[in-house]
Amino acid sequence: MLACPEAARFVLVTQAHLFKPSYPRSKEQLIGPSAIFFHQGGYHTRMRKLVQASLSLDLIRNLVPAIEAIAVSTLESWCDGRVIDTFHEMKKVFDPPVKFTFDVAVLSIYGELDSDYKEKLKRNYWTLDKGYNCFPINLPGTLYHKAFLARRRLSQIISEIISERRERRFAQKNLLSSLLNYKDENGQLLTNDQIGDNIIGVLFAAQDTTASVLTWVLKYIHDDPQLLGAIKVVMESMRMASIISFTFREAAEDVEYNGFLIPKGWKVLPLFRIIHHNPDFFTNPEKFDPSRFEPISTKAVKPPCTGDHCRTSPRLGKEVESLDMPFQFNHVNVSLRELTIDMLKVRSGKALALTSVLNLHVLLAEEDRIDAHFGHSDKNNNGVKDY
Repeated sequence: MLACPEAARFVLVTQAHLFKPSYPRSKEQLIGPSAIFFHQGGYHTRMRKLVQASLSLDLIRNLVPAIEAIAVSTLESWCDGRVIDTFHEMKKVFDPPVKFTFDVAVLSIYGELDSDYKEKLKRNYWTLDKGYNCFPINLPGTLYHKAFLARRRLSQIISEIISERRERRFAQKNLLSSLLNYKDENGQLLTNDQIGDNIIGVLFAAQDTTASVLTWVLKYIHDDPQLLGAIKVVMESMRMASIISFTFREAAEDVEYNGFLIPKGWKVLPLFRIIHHNPDFFTNPEKFDPSRFEPISTKAVKPPCTGDHCRTSPRLGKEVESLDMPFQFNHVNVSLRELTIDMLKVRSGKALALTSVLNLHVLLAEEDRIDAHFGHSDKNNNGVKDY
């Protein structure tokens, strides 16, 4: 178990090729072996880029009115005086008139979808979800067996939708269209199984995590209504709750880290929750404090600071102070896809560091996107990145 950022980065980024995803076989069977979660290397990178492209700001912006309507309908369904279990209410599939996490996920994956297909997907997904975490006994009558059969039916339903979309050539931009239009370097399209597995994987990922983070956000906003509307609340909620507590990895070969041997086949679990609650990185980590994600003055930092907006986080300030060197901070409020060299205000030959306030597990996953965005290659530079 890994409880420090350096070790997590070693496993998930810098030496990721030495570790492979390792999930229980039963979960791989129910989601699908071609889903992004169960791969590494080139295939994982390609699928992740397709998923990320379908969640770009432009595409999400177009979905906001529909998502808002779903959210309003969900809140209205709670106005009957009963006690609400927020997490389970958001995940409910049949009882409420609107199924928040399911409906939003279907919208982002498929765009507009025929109500008959949505009903079939909903019914079979509900059966699959009930058996997902059950003991994997594949005998008639068990929840796992029912989930296994529901997964087969989901494959058939998704294949029918794929066939229709290919015939009609839908112009909508969403995850399904990204997967349908993708071709590898040899011009090969993804198979229906590959598309279906990744769609089921994203649908699963969108359920518990979304319901969980929104539950915590509502809880903290209830505790302090003045926080309503502050994006920092979402970020601090994700840190406090650590929606994804850990991830599964397995050593693909004998690996040495800081003098310790990780034998081939051993499981490695980066523990994000412990990292997020480590006082070395977050002051008073058990306190809900959205202001920790606001840039603050660096008056206490000894090295000279230049720039119009010389403000940074306490953690970064401490790191710079330990280097005992001049520094300049330039805050850029822009998505990675829109980031340009000019925005960074850095001269040739100067060192450049990029930091983010995203959760650690998200930040680690973005590193290769930064390289790809600037066309960076590590060749012939002795491991030094020169942007």
